[in-house]
Amino acid sequence: MQRQSDVDMNKISGRDVLAGAIAFHNHRIEPTMTLQPVTFVSAFIASLFLFWLPGDRADALNLEAGLEPVIHRPNQTVKSAGVVLQDLAKAEVVYLAETHDRPEDHQAQLYILQKLHQLRPNLAIALEMFQRPYQPAIDRYLAGDSSEAELQSQTQYPKRWGYPWEFYAPILRFAKAQKLPVVALNTPTEITRKVSRTGLDSLTLAEKQWIPPKSAIRLGPEAYRQRIRQIYDEIHAGSGSSTNFEKFFLAQVLWDETMADRIASTLQKRPDRLIVVLVGQGHVLYGDGIPNRVARRAGTNGFLRRPLRQRSVLLNPTKKMQEERNIAIRETLAKLSTGLPSGIADYFWHTVSR
Repeated sequence: MQRQSDVDMNKISGRDVLAGAIAFHNHRIEPTMTLQPVTFVSAFIASLFLFWLPGDRADALNLEAGLEPVIHRPNQTVKSAGVVLQDLAKAEVVYLAETHDRPEDHQAQLYILQKLHQLRPNLAIALEMFQRPYQPAIDRYLAGDSSEAELQSQTQYPKRWGYPWEFYAPILRFAKAQKLPVVALNTPTEITRKVSRTGLDSLTLAEKQWIPPKSAIRLGPEAYRQRIRQIYDEIHAGSGSSTNFEKFFLAQVLWDETMADRIASTLQKRPDRLIVVLVGQGHVLYGDGIPNRVARRAGTNGFLRRPLRQRSVLLNPTKKMQEERNIAIRETLAKLSTGLPSGIADYFWHTVSR
């Protein structure tokens, strides 16, 4: 999720994020990890609303490091990460779902990208961190026609995203070195802000070029609406109006639909590519944010006319979030009569600090 909107997202309670934070400032961090399928709800809130970490902390993390990881699944030990990486490499879209201010998530993203590139050299990297109008600036950087400093300036990165540049710079350098396309996914901040205030119909034709047509923007599903409502109520201490919530929810869905539309159009142009998506966790959990919207465009009822092969990797879920998963499921089922939610992600990836 973008860091700028009408609501100051960073004022939301971040207790789950803090509970699971890994102190890395004076530690060497290596990408040993575990992967597990999971089913819980509370991860959604913690994944969307984050505390700021000072930029100099990014320098303490060796994003280039890499070790053969250890993988665990319930009642089963997978001997090699190659098993999981082979599964990811067979997909058409892979989501590496991050918490934006957590450096070890970006370390894991680079590590997975490097391994997947060995298995599927023909891949593209899709980034939430850049907004769609700034694709030409990314292309100029990848072609060697501009510097990193110019890329930051031309994409207005400090203003529009703002997390430390070194979280993402190694990934961009890798893409440039390997001549991989990088796709800007996100909705321009001005558009999302305007929609959250006055709705989709208030947009000009010039603004509408950066989002899908209104007919392709689907509000739902209900479980997603309920999770967003939980966030909204916490922000407003239960005092927010239903009308304002609907605008809030529409803005969230607009992010999801815009990014899903961009991913699907990229896949349609080059169906032979593996698209690796770097995006916040809240856009991926249970498939409700982006994945199901990509499938709607590209899958059985879309241009592929068959099921779309997608995989999601949830990076470094906190211990507290895992401990609360059964409580969260019960709470959700108490509110909804739709049955048990689908899996929150295909894999959990735990980076272990040593």
